[in-house]
Amino acid sequence: MISTKKTSTIKQKRDGGGGAVMVVPHCVLNSAAYMSLSGMAVKLLWDIAMQYNMYNNGALLASWRYMSEKRGWTSSDALSKAKAELLEHDLLEQTVQGRLPNKASWYGVTWLALDNLKGLEIATQSWPRGAYVNWKPTGNPKPKRKPPQAKINSPCP
Repeated sequence: MISTKKTSTIKQKRDGGGGAVMVVPHCVLNSAAYMSLSGMAVKLLWDIAMQYNMYNNGALLASWRYMSEKRGWTSSDALSKAKAELLEHDLLEQTVQGRLPNKASWYGVTWLALDNLKGLEIATQSWPRGAYVNWKPTGNPKPKRKPPQAKINSPCP
């Protein structure tokens, strides 16, 4: 049996000081919506999702200022295209419309329930949780990755 002191030292080395983690169901990663994303959209999805702290889905930021200063994005055009792709693939949903001069738009990831936050412009009851499952490509695009074998009894919607 490993002592508590040794265990906490191992975890701290592995996870860093804060030890925050990001959990994403495999059904999201295996969905057609995710599998067909561009590399920039995948990067943005993780840059947005890592802001989630168990209480703020619906207040996640994807603004140019935040992403360039905190996450190192260098192209506002690439950021805009990636954000549009995530919205189109139903993996991301806008919850608050930004306004000039200093109000950023807020977003939520659709594989999680919307948190009850003050100031949202969308009702919790109308939150499209799991909308990515119903996403269908328009036209006949080539998939970005080979889809995995379908699993029986998948636990996600």
